[in-house]
Amino acid sequence: MHFYDARYPSAPDAVLQPPDATADDYRSLQTELGLERVVVVQPTTYGLDNSCQLDMMATFGDPGDGLVRGVMVVDESVSADELRRLTELGVCGARFHMLPGGVVPWEMLETVAATIAPFGWHIQLQCNGHELAARQHQLAALPTEIVIDHIGRYMPPVPTDDDNFTALLRLVEAGHAWVKLSAPYESSTETIHNGDHASTHHTDVLPLIDTLVERVADRLLWASNWPHPGQSSAPSPGTLMTQLERWLPTDELRHQVLVTNPDRLYFC
Repeated sequence: MHFYDARYPSAPDAVLQPPDATADDYRSLQTELGLERVVVVQPTTYGLDNSCQLDMMATFGDPGDGLVRGVMVVDESVSADELRRLTELGVCGARFHMLPGGVVPWEMLETVAATIAPFGWHIQLQCNGHELAARQHQLAALPTEIVIDHIGRYMPPVPTDDDNFTALLRLVEAGHAWVKLSAPYESSTETIHNGDHASTHHTDVLPLIDTLVERVADRLLWASNWPHPGQSSAPSPGTLMTQLERWLPTDELRHQVLVTNPDRLYFC
């Protein structure tokens, strides 16, 4: 999830400038969904300035309490001292957003990965999933684990036998990558109608989710993507819960994806 606060300057080339979404606002969502922990992700709005997210993280307690972690944006100029400082604040990953608004390009991926690896960080990657087959070997060679955002963010969704989805499965099944079950609206081509079953579940993305759950449930994560930046009709907490129960239909699966897996990646 992301925080937004107009008191912090946006990056000059920011594509998205959503309204304020504060720690207090997020705590309301936590209460409604029964969430205890949070992973705060630097949004593209602030570029390389992670201060808004770090300040909001601090309101959720000390990193040693095991309730908050962060994924921030750094480029190849980041120093070891800065990485050490961020690690002490609870940061455990570097975000790469390879779509409009991202500030760290593919050309820096290997350098940043090598720099963060000694600190135990992972790479969080968001790109159009249609690039994954071409990028598979590059990603597999990185010295860090990878978290791939938004069910791969295939724009538009692909069939489960597509080469780009097969590439994702290979990365995950090799134990090198994780997939985040989140934001199906970023891929789906379905038209949103309030109360419409198809748009609630984004049925054109469901085959990908079902395949991931069947084959690699031990490498899946869940995220709200709150406050749903760029969405004119954001899903309600009730919709998020309905989706979660459809994607992960048993208590065992929900515990695996919402507790056991994040324990291993974020809170170990």
